[in-house]
This record gives sequence, C-alpha cells and structure tokens, in this order.
Amino acid sequence: MPAVVENVIAALSHLSRLLKSCQKPVDKYIEYDPVIILINAILCKAQAYRHILFNTKINMHGKLCIFCLLCDAYLRWWQLQDSNQSPDPDDFIRYAKEWDFYRLFTVASLEQAAFFVGIFTFLWVERPITEKKKPNFVLLLKALLLSSYGKLLLIPAVIWEHDYTPLCLRLIKLFVLTSNFQAIRVLSLTVRGRTSCIIKEKTADTTS
Repeated sequence: MPAVVENVIAALSHLSRLLKSCQKPVDKYIEYDPVIILINAILCKAQAYRHILFNTKINMHGKLCIFCLLCDAYLRWWQLQDSNQSPDPDDFIRYAKEWDFYRLFTVASLEQAAFFVGIFTFLWVERPITEKKKPNFVLLLKALLLSSYGKLLLIPAVIWEHDYTPLCLRLIKLFVLTSNFQAIRVLSLTVRGRTSCIIKEKTADTTS
C-alpha cells in the first residue's frame, strides 16, 4: 500500500512540474461558450476536439450515427432517382423506390463499418512498440462518430440543388475525412503523451 501512495505522489509531483513549466491552461475551452467551441471544431482545431472528446459529456453518438447514415443513404437514393426518373406513378414503382432506400441504407452502414474497421486495424498495427496498453477502441469509435457530423450537410446540399451541388458534395466528403483525421490525431497524441510520461516516470524510478 505505501508503494502505491508513493507512486501516486510521484505522478502528481511530475504533473505539477509539467504544469509549472508550461504556464498555460490545460483546457481553455472550459470557459468558452458552446457556440465558440462548435465554430472552432468546424475549423478543425485540435484543442477544440480534445475538449469535446475528453471534457464534455455527450451521449448522442448512436443518434448521430443513425442521422449520418440516413443522410448518406438519402444522397445515394437521390442520385439513383435522378438517373432513373420515371413519370409512371404506379404504386409498385413507389414501393420499389422505398426498398431502394432501405438497401442503400444497408450499403452505407456496411461501408461505414468497413471504414471504421480499417482505421482500427491500421492504428492497431501502427501503434508504438513501447505502448503495451491496447488502444481504446470505444473512445476512438465515439471520436469517429462525432467527427462525422459533417454528413448532416448533405441534406441541405441536395435540397437546395444548383449547378455547384456536385462540388459541394465533394467538399463535404473532404471535410468529413479531415474531421475524422483530426479526431484520430488528437487521440493519438494524447495516448503517446501519456505513454511518454509513464516511460519517464519508470526511468526516474529505476535511476533513483
């Protein structure tokens, strides 16, 4: 038991030294208005993402995932209907179009699942050798779901259709990928920072 207390005291003293040497707030967004935090997140600022992922209690990951999948499926369905326009208002055709939407929703779900599995596999393979702890896939999944909020912009881009709609859709997809990359980057830097601190503490303990 005393060894555990000594380790906690050593960790706190090491953290205190880091804070004194840094002379900067740990999370400046704690005092910021949510609107400002959202704007900075849209600008893909790392500190805003770090605040949202670690210092906020957001429990809408599942709902946001469903909404994003619905937007993606609706975009695919809209593109399919736009290429196969039929003036026949027969009920069978309407029924078939409805099932097309369900099918495209399933395809969008499978594609997103494959995308997440690919990211998990890559991070598992590329994790540092010194990091013995397994990656927190639950936190990573939440980060990817939250950073995919840009897909909600697909619906306005389709509703207000104009000549620049294809360009807008490409920019939205690029924005979503950039947001995903920033969320993964924030988590990776945080994990590596914790790992380096643990290594320094162990080194200090062995030398002392």
